[in-house]
Amino acid sequence: MRFVKLNAIDSTNDFLKKLSQTESVENFTVVSTETQTKGRGQMGSVWVSESGKNLIMSVLIKEVLGNVQSIFQLNAAVAVAVIAVLERHAIPKLSVKWPNDIMSGNKKIGGILIENSLKDVGNIESIVGIGLNVNQTNFELLPQASSLALVSGKTFEIDILLVEIAQALKENTARLDLAWQLYTEKLFKKDVPMAFQDQQGLRFMGIVIGVASDGKLKIQMEDGSFQTFGIKEIQMLY
Repeated sequence: MRFVKLNAIDSTNDFLKKLSQTESVENFTVVSTETQTKGRGQMGSVWVSESGKNLIMSVLIKEVLGNVQSIFQLNAAVAVAVIAVLERHAIPKLSVKWPNDIMSGNKKIGGILIENSLKDVGNIESIVGIGLNVNQTNFELLPQASSLALVSGKTFEIDILLVEIAQALKENTARLDLAWQLYTEKLFKKDVPMAFQDQQGLRFMGIVIGVASDGKLKIQMEDGSFQTFGIKEIQMLY
């Protein structure tokens, strides 16, 4: 496992992607940075981090996914890896808010962005970006955000978390089926009636019961029927 540490970069995902296009990069190469100027979240959302306060990392993963149908299993494996490490550090009330937000209670403490590319038949290369709020304590403009320091009352060694998460990720990708089961068990608000809003602004009640193999959220509706929703098709109201 190779670690590349940078002082500042626009995006660790973009840096690792360009690196893999220009040279042969070892599987599970990890790129981290103190400052990221163009951090991205799911579907183009922006992720902003105070310099030196948080964990910003990207990992190259190849020879793990054999087909596009298994892509979301990698998302599950990454989320479970992060949670497993945080549990060892006694971070409370951990869960995954579908599809890839790491939660402590009702507060978001981290997120995952995975970018996949098909290199040839049966070979998918993935750049896994992980952002984790660690020692940052000011979230004045982000009322639903928090950090490890805020929820635990402690400060953390970011480099230690980096190595632990990278190692957990490598272990989890060797057992994707188990990771999928654990991901389902850790879903935020699973089996709890709650409000949702669709793209048209219509609000409705439903119960999260799981995630389909294609990554869509499975919800039991008020009338007892079941529906699946893709990313950004609905919003949880909590």
